[in-house]
Amino acid sequence: MPGTLIISLDFELLWGIFDKVGNKYKPEYFENTRRIIPQMLDLFAKNQIGVTWATVGMLFAENEEEWKKYSPEFLPSYREKKYSAYDWSKVHGIKPEVHFAPDLIHLILDTPLQDLGSHTYAHYYTLMRGQSPDQFRQDLQASQKIAKDKFGIKLKSLVFPRNHINELYLGICLEEGFECVRGNPKNWFWQETQHEDLSKKIFRSADCFFPLGSSTSFSSESISNFPNEPLIIPASRILRPYSPDNAIFNKVRLNRIKQEMSEAAKKGEHYHLWWHPHNFGNNPKESMEELESLILHFDQLRSQYGMDSHSMESLSQKIKGIHAFADKA
Repeated sequence: MPGTLIISLDFELLWGIFDKVGNKYKPEYFENTRRIIPQMLDLFAKNQIGVTWATVGMLFAENEEEWKKYSPEFLPSYREKKYSAYDWSKVHGIKPEVHFAPDLIHLILDTPLQDLGSHTYAHYYTLMRGQSPDQFRQDLQASQKIAKDKFGIKLKSLVFPRNHINELYLGICLEEGFECVRGNPKNWFWQETQHEDLSKKIFRSADCFFPLGSSTSFSSESISNFPNEPLIIPASRILRPYSPDNAIFNKVRLNRIKQEMSEAAKKGEHYHLWWHPHNFGNNPKESMEELESLILHFDQLRSQYGMDSHSMESLSQKIKGIHAFADKA
C-alpha cells in the first residue's frame, strides 16, 4: 500500500490567539493571511493535494449579528475568563477583518479535494477548568448549524484547539457528526498540552532539527477504530514559521520534514503535516516558497513511490474501509 501525505490547517485568524495578543497585533499580519489563503488553495488544486481546513465556526458568520445568532445558549464557563472568546469580545470588540471570513470559506469549498472541518465554534478549550461536557456539545452543535444553514454542508473532521484533546469528550464528537479528529504525536513532549513546561517546549523545538522521539509516520493498522469514538488520525509534524534571521534554521527544519515524508513513502505509511495559515503572515513570500518546495518533494515521492494525498476525512474513509475488510476476512 502506498504512503500518504495528510495536511490539516487550523484556520482561526484572531480567534486562535486572542488570549495571547489581545489587540496587540499588526494589521498586515492578518491582511497577509487573507491574501495568502487563495494562493495556498491554487497551489493545492494545481498539485491535487487534499487538505483539511479545520475552521473556527465563528469565521463562518457575515457579521456580529449573525455571530451572536449562532452562538450557543450555554457559553463555556472557564474559571479563567481570559480564555473565553465571548468575554474577550465584550472588552475588545469585534473587527470583521480578523473575526469573520465567509468569503474564504466559499473559496475553500470551491477548491477540489479540500475538506472543510471544524476547529470548534469558539476555539473551545476542552481541558480548561470550569467548562462542561454540555457546553462543549452546544459549541459543536453551533458549528454544525452555521455550516448547514450557510453552506449546506455537514462537518466531519475536527481539530481540538491548542491540541487539548479531552478523551472523555470523544464520544460527544461522534454523536455530533464528527467522524475523525486529529490526535497529537505519540512522543511525551506532545502529551497533555494544557500543562506546558520548559522541557516540553525545548524538546518540541529541538525535534524539528534532530530525531528526539519515535517515528513520525504511522500505518493504517495502528489507528484504532472504536465504535463509539471518532477515528483519531495522529499528527506527525507542525510546519513551523519561516525565520527571516536564520537561514540554517529554515534549511534544516525543511529538510527534516522532507526526510520524514520520504521515510513514510518508502515504508508505505501516513505522514500528517499541519500548521496555521496565519503562520505565513509575517513572511508570506518566503513561507509560500517553502510550501512549494514541500509540494514539489511530495510530487517526486508520488512519482517514485506512488505516495498519495488525503484530507483527514478522505483518509478516515479509506481506513474505515480497511478495518471493515479486515473484520469480514
